[in-house]
Amino acid sequence: MSIFINEDTKLIVQGITGKEGSFHAKSCQEYGTKLVGGVTPKKGGETILGVNVFNSVKEAVIEVQPNTSMIFVPARFAASAIIEAADAGIELIVCITEGIPVYDMMNAKKAVELNGVRLIGPNCPGLLSPEKSKVGIMPSAIHKKGNVGVVSRSGTLTYEAVYQLTQLGIGQSTCIGIGGDPIIGTSFIDVLKEFQQDEQTQAICMIGEIGGTSEEEAADFIKQCVTKPVVSFIAGLSAPEGKRMGHAGAIISGGKGSASSKMKTLTNAGVIVCKNPADLGSTIKQYI
Repeated sequence: MSIFINEDTKLIVQGITGKEGSFHAKSCQEYGTKLVGGVTPKKGGETILGVNVFNSVKEAVIEVQPNTSMIFVPARFAASAIIEAADAGIELIVCITEGIPVYDMMNAKKAVELNGVRLIGPNCPGLLSPEKSKVGIMPSAIHKKGNVGVVSRSGTLTYEAVYQLTQLGIGQSTCIGIGGDPIIGTSFIDVLKEFQQDEQTQAICMIGEIGGTSEEEAADFIKQCVTKPVVSFIAGLSAPEGKRMGHAGAIISGGKGSASSKMKTLTNAGVIVCKNPADLGSTIKQYI
């Protein structure tokens, strides 16, 4: 099994005619994902990568029945693209775009919740289930099919963890980058629930970073509801308070959100916490 995406995923790409949109749409298609169309306003009727371009998501839904959308739209239009996909009933929306204003994302998240659909991101690398489907920008060559679920706020550290696992001969069930913005659609807890229920997933790698309380909330959930081994790393141990580090949500403020406090909370919940990201693969190997 896998979570969120599989062989039946039918993908459209919002912004498919742009340079980044077309490049990554092709990459997903080449991996085996069923690309069924694209959306770019005023370019409906064109063809790209062997699929039709539509003026709106609603048109695409009527014509090709997608269940997933990947968004490569400039930041000032991205929240509207999320809302459009949600209103059209797209089951899974994956927004790669970074730099979306917080106020815009508040409105987009409300639309997602009202329509009962799932959003991953924004400002994320997407997700990949080895040998099944890819929706996003993760480098497919480093993945291997297996039984470790990977979830991370950091795209780069997702790749690092996956590469280490694959080099050790350990495959992954699904790898998900949830994004590092202050407002995101899918949380650690949302993913942990799915991994706990997924028969293929036998162990979980969770990569967090400074800022916010999502890791502490995940620790409480793990303690109460997760029976599978969880190995974690928290980036930003030496980050100074009040200075944003990388992601918009990666900032320690008011003495809260530090790496050390997150590591302590996770350890108290029974999570195996690595102090060095280079130890993720070898640590997980002990529990497979």
